[in-house]
Amino acid sequence: MSRYFTPDTFRFLNDLALNNNRPWFNANKPRYEERLRQPFLQLIGDLAEPLARISPHFVADPRPVGGSLFRIHRDARFSSDKSPYKTNAGARFRHERGREVAAPVFYLHLQPGNCFLGGGIWHPETATLQHIREFIVDNPAAWQRAVNGRSGKGLALGGDSLSRPPRGFPVDHPLLDDLKRKDFVASLKLPDRVITGPNLVSRIERDWAEIAPLIDYLCAALDLPF
Repeated sequence: MSRYFTPDTFRFLNDLALNNNRPWFNANKPRYEERLRQPFLQLIGDLAEPLARISPHFVADPRPVGGSLFRIHRDARFSSDKSPYKTNAGARFRHERGREVAAPVFYLHLQPGNCFLGGGIWHPETATLQHIREFIVDNPAAWQRAVNGRSGKGLALGGDSLSRPPRGFPVDHPLLDDLKRKDFVASLKLPDRVITGPNLVSRIERDWAEIAPLIDYLCAALDLPF
């Protein structure tokens, strides 16, 4: 049996998706705590050592408030969808300087049928984007090695891109598609059976190590240690 999550974890999230309201959640809060929140906090704590083997500058913070685990409550103030709760669970593993400056993160996402881990920098501000794009222009070969992943198989990069070349960059640059990126993130799918299986920590470490060259490159672009 898994040390962390069980099929009941996914049943809870499926039920929440069908009953996304405060009375239901309050009545089922013990399920949330037992099947999702407490196991996730335990997992975060247990990931500290594997994460340190990949980079000593990223933090697995198992504190219940203010740590790596995202709150399940949605911020619906500016959304037409007023559902109060997320129907997934996620954790970000920040760079040690991530609260001070723009920095990449490692990430873990739990959602029935759509679990994944990943890393990178999502929706960076204009100045940060400029630094990364200039670094790619100055270090193109290292960028291509980074997006090949540790295994050399190639990472699937996601996120949004500009429709036109960014201002100030050559329109015929061989890495133009990457220079147009507004996000620099990669992800790897995790089957539900891995989430509920006995080897979750080792699988996360293996897959984070695969995307580590991308995180390393982004750290270098932003003058951060990796």
